[in-house]
Amino acid sequence: MTSWEIIYKASEFIAEEMGVMLKRSAMSPNIRERMDHSCAITDAEGNIIAQAEHIPVHLGSFSIGVKNTLNQIEELEEGDMIVLNDPYTSGTHLNDVMVLAPVYYNGNLMGYVVNKAHQVDVGGPMPGSLNPYATTIYEEGFVIPPVRLMRKGEINNEIINIIKHNFKVPEVSIGDLNAQISANLNGIARIKQMFDKYGYDNVLNAWKTSMEYGKKLALSEISKWGNGIGEDEDYLEIGDELKKIRLKVKVDENGVYANFAGTDTQMEGPLNAVYGVTFSAVSFVIRSLIGKDIPTNEGFYSLIKVDAPKGTIVNPNKPAAVGGGNVETSQRIADVTFKALSHLISVPAAGSGTMMNVMMGGMYKGKYWAYYETIGGGTGARPNKDGVSAVQVNMTNTLNTPIEIAERYYPIMFTIYRIRENSGGVGKYKGGDGIIRAFRVLEKTRLSIIAERFRVAPWGLKGGGNGKPAKVTIIRADGRKEEMPSKFSTILNKGDEIIIETPGGGGYYTPNE
Repeated sequence: MTSWEIIYKASEFIAEEMGVMLKRSAMSPNIRERMDHSCAITDAEGNIIAQAEHIPVHLGSFSIGVKNTLNQIEELEEGDMIVLNDPYTSGTHLNDVMVLAPVYYNGNLMGYVVNKAHQVDVGGPMPGSLNPYATTIYEEGFVIPPVRLMRKGEINNEIINIIKHNFKVPEVSIGDLNAQISANLNGIARIKQMFDKYGYDNVLNAWKTSMEYGKKLALSEISKWGNGIGEDEDYLEIGDELKKIRLKVKVDENGVYANFAGTDTQMEGPLNAVYGVTFSAVSFVIRSLIGKDIPTNEGFYSLIKVDAPKGTIVNPNKPAAVGGGNVETSQRIADVTFKALSHLISVPAAGSGTMMNVMMGGMYKGKYWAYYETIGGGTGARPNKDGVSAVQVNMTNTLNTPIEIAERYYPIMFTIYRIRENSGGVGKYKGGDGIIRAFRVLEKTRLSIIAERFRVAPWGLKGGGNGKPAKVTIIRADGRKEEMPSKFSTILNKGDEIIIETPGGGGYYTPNE
């Protein structure tokens, strides 16, 4: 009999190969260059079997989103494929278009392949479809419930036409969607080859064993932390107000229980996080602290229970706006989970705590354009090591957008791109430094930013200093300087320059310790 580990590793590799195909065939720099996409394989019940090392906020949400989707649709036939982006089903935000397809072998449903890709613009009033002023999801973009993108192997052109007429850069969006379809088709073909090679029963038994082993090994590692309860809070910046996220985390012989009772109620703004995001952020922290190589599948996810009261920032009622919840509140949930666990075990100080989302668009050479990127920062110092400078932190795992690519396709010219020296918190171990990234627009452009950590700095631990907070400055073509808040949208005229400074991470221990 073939070892279950060989079959499990083959399944992981299939998910990775799906990601490679998606990246290489995508149209937008956001997917092709930044790799803002994720892929996974599930069993017939929607349990995660294997996932690629892609975006944490996507990966944890698959455990929620796939089952939500299967509960809302009729049974899929061979050759069918579902597309959706409704955050309250898929578990992230509208930009993350999710494509799901069944895997049949000899007429039997074996499981599903699924991917998410952050499409750069899914409609709505703002370029990039992340609206700093949105109060409902309908002001963020076009909402797609679970619908058949393919039926028995044939593309549903009615759905394609609806997308073409609602996404603002349709040629890019359809190109990215085709890449997502291709990734799933490749995954299906590879899984069938695996069944041919190893046999029907062997593969199903290996999948089951891998989940049992993932659960057993994760529980063994978590048990080393000891039983206990940690409680703490952190904050989001909403204008002049701070919104509280409170967490009590319990670790015992059954795993980890996270309770967000005491968190502020949902807001009329885009920083609400759907349940899938909240679950993703908590599970990311637990997976990171385990450190050891374990199967990250449903066995691992089953050890994490998240109680997020309905109607709060971390589990809002539809149709509350959630675009920024996926990219910013996810970071704060991760921070507060680390912070609560710091009362039980050693954890890093806070990282930059923001994805620093930059959305731009307008008319250029007779066509509408849209651009999106996130900008990294510093990680928090560790109990035995400095933090890392100028990287994507926590819930994002993307690359940067190369300056050459951005300047080639869009009317922008970069003026600064360097490490923000001395922005990390002081300490025996210093926090990593953030980034300074600046550009000048060459045509009239709508710019929006959704970010955090402008007022509440990334915290240090054990006497370590806080990291420097974020800062955004617009220098108008006539020389006027404007200091901007953490969330805004404005018009840039030709020659205007924007300077973005991201936070550094917190320090660890006092400097003289």
